[in-house]
Amino acid sequence: MTKQTIPFTVDHVGSFLRPQAIHAARRQVKAGALSKEELREIEDAAILELVAQQKAAGIKGITDGEFRRGFWHIDFLENLNGVTGYVPETGYNQTFKGKAAPSYNIRVTGPISFNQEHPFLADFVFLKKAVETDGEHLAKATIPSPTMILRQELLANDGSGKIHEIYPNLTDFYTDLATTYQSAIQAFYALGCRYLQFDDTNWAFLADANKRNELTEKGINPDEIADICRDIINQALANKPEDLTITTHICRGNHASSWLFSGGYEPIAEALFATNYDGFFLEYDSDRSGDFSPLRHWHNPDSKVVLGLVTSKFPELEDRQAIEARINEATEFIPLENLSISPQCGFASTEEGNHLTNEEQWAKIQLLQEIAKDIW
Repeated sequence: MTKQTIPFTVDHVGSFLRPQAIHAARRQVKAGALSKEELREIEDAAILELVAQQKAAGIKGITDGEFRRGFWHIDFLENLNGVTGYVPETGYNQTFKGKAAPSYNIRVTGPISFNQEHPFLADFVFLKKAVETDGEHLAKATIPSPTMILRQELLANDGSGKIHEIYPNLTDFYTDLATTYQSAIQAFYALGCRYLQFDDTNWAFLADANKRNELTEKGINPDEIADICRDIINQALANKPEDLTITTHICRGNHASSWLFSGGYEPIAEALFATNYDGFFLEYDSDRSGDFSPLRHWHNPDSKVVLGLVTSKFPELEDRQAIEARINEATEFIPLENLSISPQCGFASTEEGNHLTNEEQWAKIQLLQEIAKDIW
């Protein structure tokens, strides 16, 4: 495997539907009938089974399905130094077009830095040992982007934050976000991670016309924020090792098959493609994603764009010929060798999962494999 092959031709965002054994075990933990150590043993067994399922489905970049998490982002962020999870009185601070997200979030409570005892490190060690036994597969770690903390504190704050007290000069806040993630990258790399993904709904927030208007009304220029986000990410990536692939997934929200943001990539494409990622997982499964014209801003031939043309939100299988036609359409902007395909998002960005069955989830992966055989 080389950096030129990653992202893989058929890849995925990271999360899979949790098995019932995990759901039941978590209920028992909440009821005091099961210890966290016993829960971890159940998670271990489920992850080992998932690794085997991914290999059988032809997936090369293997994740743990995010089986140990409640949220795709909060579990990681609240374990950073200076970040605390809490239950907001007014509920989750973004309104999904569908089922509301659980009332839990993060806030900055002190100077931010990476926690060298972060639990995700031990989680990755377990995954790597389970995956890389044959030389044909690679353990993939997924964590939220540093810009998710910026969005929470500056763009979508519920009024409870004290970011301006902690960081009177916001430039220091931006620098700490970047250096925290520099440390995170080095920590994962030291454990053998060679495929790392930053998940990010912030870019979709900045592309949504309604959110852009709300920011403007508050005196915040969304284009300036996009440039700040670009700079934070590039500073975070500045010292990454040459043999480490770091990608990003741009998400419009994914909880129980509902969504948050709408709008094409045009408002943020120039800043997004100026980030030094090795790959960009882009959602293109519905009209809310816009057309392919923003791909003209892609300019790094050493990077790949992963087209999320198959939805993870609903069970119906897409028309194969229509998907293949869209891939061909995208080659007007990006060469085929720089394109990959994936589901548009994870199947369970929160532990509840989207509204499809385990069998329907794997049918989506199989469809992508069949398409890839036709196209590549």
